[in-house]
Amino acid sequence: MTPKNDQDSDKPPLPSAVIRDFKLFAGFLDVQAQQRMVEDLRGVIAQAPLFSLMTPYGKPMRVRMSSAGRYGWFSDQRGYRYEPRHPDGGPWPPIPDSIRALWHRITGLERSADCCLINFYGADAKMGMHQDRDEADFSWPVLSISLGDDALFRIGNTTRGGKTESLWLRSGDVMEMGGKARLTYHGVDRIKPDTSTLLRSGGRINLTLRVVD
Repeated sequence: MTPKNDQDSDKPPLPSAVIRDFKLFAGFLDVQAQQRMVEDLRGVIAQAPLFSLMTPYGKPMRVRMSSAGRYGWFSDQRGYRYEPRHPDGGPWPPIPDSIRALWHRITGLERSADCCLINFYGADAKMGMHQDRDEADFSWPVLSISLGDDALFRIGNTTRGGKTESLWLRSGDVMEMGGKARLTYHGVDRIKPDTSTLLRSGGRINLTLRVVD
């Protein structure tokens, strides 16, 4: 789970591309690291099963989700927020070591993430343009990890509208959203099925690690 060109360095790795302050680490996780991470996530999902949410506007989300860490992200008619427990009442499982280590490796931060949001995209799932702004302090970055089928990721602006840019995120890619990117609108337009064999039944898992407090 180390960059190919910087295996012996303790410094954060250099991104392979920077798009509007979004730092892309393309192919950062090799196949073995991806497989270990998926196995760790199966343990999380066994304790905190995937569930579907409604937006505050009463629209069902196409993406199923769960979380690990101190908090889990949640949405209903009361709004978007973090909750300390799964909808079934149990606590969220701890963030697996493989995922926590990647957070520290990419960001270079000693502070650990409070939440690892787990989003599962089926073949017809997508995510509308949005900002990640339910956290207390926007100076902390958000780290995104892609596992499974390719996703067409769209990057917008700090306000709605305007010109956007898109790129395909592939299994093993990692994206850091800090600086201006932290409050930039972004989303997933579509999934390209059967582009990865990582997940047994296909689909895509996206992990986003965040500091909440």
